[in-house]
Amino acid sequence: MTKLNPAASEKELTFTRFERMCAKYPERPAVIYLGESFSYRRLHDLSGRFAGALADMGIAKGDRVMIYIANSIQWVIAFLGIQKIGAVVVPVSPIYTSHEITYMIRDCGVQAVICMDTNFGYVQEAMAQTGVRQVIVANVADLLPFWKKTLGRLFDKIPTGKVNWGPTVHRFRSLLRHRPAAAASIDPETDLSYILYTGGTTGFPKGVPGTHVGMTSYVNDVTEDVAAEHLLEGGDTYIAVNPLFHIMALGLFMAIGLNKGNCTVLMPVPEVDSILESIERRAVRWLLGVPALYRMILENDRIERYNLQSLKFCFCGGDVLPEEVKLRWRERCGVPIYQVYGSTEVGHVAYSRIGQEPSPRAIGFPLKSRQCLVVDPETLAPVAPGESGELLVTSPYTLKHYFEKPEETRRAFVEVNGRTWCRMGDFVSALPSGELIYVERSADIIKHKGYRVSASEVEAALQDHPTVVGACVVGIPDPKVGERIKAIVVLKEDARGVGGTELMRWCRERLAAYKVPAYIEFRDMLPKSKVGKLLRREVRDDERRRISKDGDKPHGTQRTGK
Repeated sequence: MTKLNPAASEKELTFTRFERMCAKYPERPAVIYLGESFSYRRLHDLSGRFAGALADMGIAKGDRVMIYIANSIQWVIAFLGIQKIGAVVVPVSPIYTSHEITYMIRDCGVQAVICMDTNFGYVQEAMAQTGVRQVIVANVADLLPFWKKTLGRLFDKIPTGKVNWGPTVHRFRSLLRHRPAAAASIDPETDLSYILYTGGTTGFPKGVPGTHVGMTSYVNDVTEDVAAEHLLEGGDTYIAVNPLFHIMALGLFMAIGLNKGNCTVLMPVPEVDSILESIERRAVRWLLGVPALYRMILENDRIERYNLQSLKFCFCGGDVLPEEVKLRWRERCGVPIYQVYGSTEVGHVAYSRIGQEPSPRAIGFPLKSRQCLVVDPETLAPVAPGESGELLVTSPYTLKHYFEKPEETRRAFVEVNGRTWCRMGDFVSALPSGELIYVERSADIIKHKGYRVSASEVEAALQDHPTVVGACVVGIPDPKVGERIKAIVVLKEDARGVGGTELMRWCRERLAAYKVPAYIEFRDMLPKSKVGKLLRREVRDDERRRISKDGDKPHGTQRTGK
């Protein structure tokens, strides 16, 4: 059993420290995006003006605003502006389909959507089916100098999309001419800061609400305890590669970058040569990635051309880092890769200790604001020291429910010793030092390229097809991406002409690209318990035994390009 008492957290808002840094380091670069530097003074002004524009169009405290764009300076401006007026950020992946965002917009009552012109078409489809009042459309080059935009268009480097402008469809850039808004009166302990979405066990994504203190509690832990004296306030540089709509990436961006007056190099896409060039050119010291990113960097045939000596603190999250990647990274860069562990429901949970080599398959030491228990998954009784069990996490700063999902809440949150804990679905053990060691995950969750994919959500999409009567989705180990997604499908007896290609196309129309199965296998029946429950773990274990025995790829139709 591992149990730590939470540290007292400052009762402050998500953007409070950012504003202090703006006053302290006004001319220091806050964000570098596509080679353009945005100082703390400029970022403060732009986010304040954006907040004023939102207020002028009727967005008020508590209203939901969806950020449906990739990593960009517009993402940062929008996030800070939404927070300033007390509205609630709903950040989602920019590759979600109209089917996915329509569900989320309805689920939490989104009033406004911020999108790129390249995905406006999906938003337009959603507008016709939801109560969205306002749409704000950006272009990737909105805030770049005229000469950069001219060159970009000349060489066809700036993607654009068709937009149907109107009284409720606004240009992002034009909103930055508004007067800055005054900060709203916000209670950091009770007012919502965000609603993030994660996969659902019933096939529907779940909204995870969080207060301002919910975020600042772990951000403070990272800034003050994990990074501590290693972080140079006003003089450090961090590179943000992971998507900011993910809680891991957003938390590090705030903790290492904006909350300490430091510079963040913001990458719009994880293109390896651009990342390496930025590390060398900007003397980057802090890096966060997923295992697939570190492997991509190490396997880049031009890596020796770049000077990476500035890198000192490299972190990995989203999945457990393979030992061979960790060893190769230390040999190439001379520094270890530290682990980050957390979830949408409870925020950041555990970190490796800087200066201490992480144990094999370690996921870190619990943060002060998070408490951890390792329990028997059936009885919820704590396991003996050193034994493996399911990880439970709680914190006085997190909300213990999904947004209007009582059934999902009952599945994921349990009462133990008078407190409410979140079931992480991961099985771990604890060393005497308190370091948590990953053992395996629940069969319900698949880790693909650092994303947590709900098997049930993919199954539900498949079972919506008129010829499918049953589906079981599992993760197949793959050293490059963590796990590949495989679907076992049962068709109706009279189904004709339906194959893997058709079902993959069906999934692509309803799911983000990273959720679409890489393989589909057809069977006559699926294994189920006596009460009719799908035995997903049995299928997963059978697939892994088959691969281990055959030394081959999973059986079934394979989708190309993944």
